[in-house]
Amino acid sequence: MSTIVRFAPSPTGRIHIGNARAALLNWLFALKTGGQFILRYDDTDTARSTQEFADGIKTDVAWLGITPSRVEWQSKRFGRYDEVAADLRARGFLYPCYETADELDRRRKRQQARGLPPVYDRAALNLTAEEKAAFEAEGRKPHWRFKLAQKAVEWTDLIRGPVHIDTATLSDPILIREDGSYLYTLPSVIDDIDFGITHVIRGEDHVVNTAAQIEISRAISQTVPVYAHYSMLLGADGKGLSKRMGSLSIQSLREGGLECMAIVSLTSLVGTSDNIHPCTDIKELVDGFDLGKLGRAPARFDEAELATLNAKLLHMTAWSAVKDRLDYGNEAFWLAVRGNIEKLADAKFWDDVIHQNLKMNVATEDMAFIAKARELLPVEPWDHTTWKVWTDAIKAASERKGKTLFMPLRHVLTGLDHGPELAALLPLIGRQKALDRLK
Repeated sequence: MSTIVRFAPSPTGRIHIGNARAALLNWLFALKTGGQFILRYDDTDTARSTQEFADGIKTDVAWLGITPSRVEWQSKRFGRYDEVAADLRARGFLYPCYETADELDRRRKRQQARGLPPVYDRAALNLTAEEKAAFEAEGRKPHWRFKLAQKAVEWTDLIRGPVHIDTATLSDPILIREDGSYLYTLPSVIDDIDFGITHVIRGEDHVVNTAAQIEISRAISQTVPVYAHYSMLLGADGKGLSKRMGSLSIQSLREGGLECMAIVSLTSLVGTSDNIHPCTDIKELVDGFDLGKLGRAPARFDEAELATLNAKLLHMTAWSAVKDRLDYGNEAFWLAVRGNIEKLADAKFWDDVIHQNLKMNVATEDMAFIAKARELLPVEPWDHTTWKVWTDAIKAASERKGKTLFMPLRHVLTGLDHGPELAALLPLIGRQKALDRLK
């Protein structure tokens, strides 16, 4: 049987680094097993879902290198959800409740004050037809809860191992609001059944939900997917990322100049037993992918580590992979400067260093040395050996060596005391510009 997984973002905003992790782990699993990856828009919240956000998610998913087998929209399936809900009502799995949010809140607080767990007491199951009619006459509309079996639900999680949850410790979940709109759970379970989802790979914050979803799945069709719950992402400080997700949206990271594969590498490897390192090709990640490598301890997402990874990735990136993204330079330029940039846009700085007219100030004690260096500057053509030929001649004529020889030359040629190897940079500067700067 072919594996089928899904990534189900809500188009009420742009996807962030946590969403990207979910998408990538499912995508890698699909590629590893030769399965299918479904992009499903969970857009039952019609008031907040927008086409603009859906388009943004499509852009972000494509930029991450993910190609869905197909795309589904929950908003197109309300008829199917209504059909299943009616069947669950008829068979006694869904029951109407008339408590207001304030009443439920007061009830929970009373339970907590008595040292009891804040679990719904199923009072609505005892309502008579007359009591229900009285609530309806007041203008109250019921919300609908799923009646849990109140017994142990067990499954073998591909990451957490054997899991056991007694649904008697849980409140019967609300599946349908007073206005008739659906919460996340029922459409998600129905879609997983109808689309043949074989594996649900998601964050550990859904573990308790899974027990209820397994019961709902069995009530509808007895079809239950395999579950894998990975640990949640924390910041480098050990705190949650929730307040910073805006700055960690895939859109903002992309617009901030980060490379796709730096984000893909970090989010795919963080929290695993593999060392985090830059991968230039998704194949390397697919070959090494194993859900068993994902640990149960919280994974740490460090923005500084992402920046470092981005730089390392660029340092090993071939010219062919960037040439269409730069409107300047050539392969020799790229090979010369790539080791000195953190983001691709940084390459422009070195292009300016090479081509702009720079006016240098030379220290008094170096003026004679620079004049002699200018006299000894070789004639063109130049190549990667020119720097050594030139500096060997300067060394013999001046008796300078080491930093006292190289640093004044670097400063007068580039205006900086650091940068790419001058053996690679000097031929790009060219003899005439070098002569001008050595004046």
